[in-house]
Amino acid sequence: MAVFLTGTSFYTVKALGISQPSPQKLVAEVWQILNQNYVDGSFNHQDWKAVRQQYLSRKYNSPQQAYSAIREMVAKLGDQYTSFFDPQQFKALNSDLSGNLSGVGVELGQNEKTKALIVIAPIEGTPAFKAGILPNDIIVQINNQSTKGLKIDDAAKRILGPAGTKVSLTIQRGHQTRTFQLIRANIEIHPVTYRTQTTKEGKIGYIRLPEFTDTAPTQMRRAIQALEKQQVQGYVLDLRSDPGGLLNAGLEIASMWLKQGPIVSLVNRDQVKQSYNATGHPLTNKPLIVLVDKGSASASEILAGALQDDNRAKLVGTRTFGKGLVQAVEPLEDGSALKLTIAKYYTPKGRNINHVGIAPDINVALTEAQQKALLQNRSFGTAADPQYATAIADLSQLIQTGSNHVGLKPGS
Repeated sequence: MAVFLTGTSFYTVKALGISQPSPQKLVAEVWQILNQNYVDGSFNHQDWKAVRQQYLSRKYNSPQQAYSAIREMVAKLGDQYTSFFDPQQFKALNSDLSGNLSGVGVELGQNEKTKALIVIAPIEGTPAFKAGILPNDIIVQINNQSTKGLKIDDAAKRILGPAGTKVSLTIQRGHQTRTFQLIRANIEIHPVTYRTQTTKEGKIGYIRLPEFTDTAPTQMRRAIQALEKQQVQGYVLDLRSDPGGLLNAGLEIASMWLKQGPIVSLVNRDQVKQSYNATGHPLTNKPLIVLVDKGSASASEILAGALQDDNRAKLVGTRTFGKGLVQAVEPLEDGSALKLTIAKYYTPKGRNINHVGIAPDINVALTEAQQKALLQNRSFGTAADPQYATAIADLSQLIQTGSNHVGLKPGS
């Protein structure tokens, strides 16, 4: 079993072999999974047993008919994060998890108030990133078709496609609307980049993590070890526009910075709590500043929240996205899958960040013009980056005072 957080959600994934169950059996299986695990025991105020009778009384002549019925049944829950994937769509989801996918490189979310489809973050180096699409852009059309009422997963299905093919995204940003003509590409996520910067207080290590892929922990470990060999005096960890990824990656990376204690807790509909703790083997105890923004979501928020609650790091930037729902992906016998909301997650101090996000310790907002300039010039993590410059200034003070935690002295 793998557990992951991607985009706006938090998942567990179970592996199954592929066989060909009857369409009737597939519908029954989906109903049962929801009945046992869905976070809302009222099922959106539906008579869930009556729903079962409604859909199992039908006659299905093909898997496609069963898929349509399952989507109807799932829609009754009114949950944008609970979705059904046919076998082809589930393969695409797994490609995303492995860090390889074909598309334009946007992580999608939904405005909780307006229900508008929004960009959580463009993935660095992708067609969307290069075109200048920004976090919090509203996607009003995909290929000239309105996105009104469209669920996140359905929007993703429209945007994904073979490399070399075209897709148009019409974006609303403030009072302006613009259409981007994008060419899909094979997108390989390179999770970790790092470098040093010399200040008057000494060398500082900068680490950029754009997504929590399965290779991110290994690359993060190598980055920290390499920077330790260069005798850096402190670190800036950049989680801006990082939409999430594998939970195991998040837990491993958190343990590279935290000495001990909880990282995150999950609470299901029966109020059963499951906690994940640091391993007790950090790679460094040197001062740490974490950069966050409204594109930092899910796994990024878990890592940032744990570091903030533990007083291990200061957060600099703007408030994070605010997604605290836990979901599971249950593969089905024929290679399709059901994604369903099963719990909420909380930071070590018990904060529920859903709809709220995590406020930074030092708020530094970027104007739209600054964001565009940083994207176009690829100058994140440089002197031209106001959030990074603030992080460096604050980190320099921590180094000067000999603090390895916020407000703590080494060894305390």
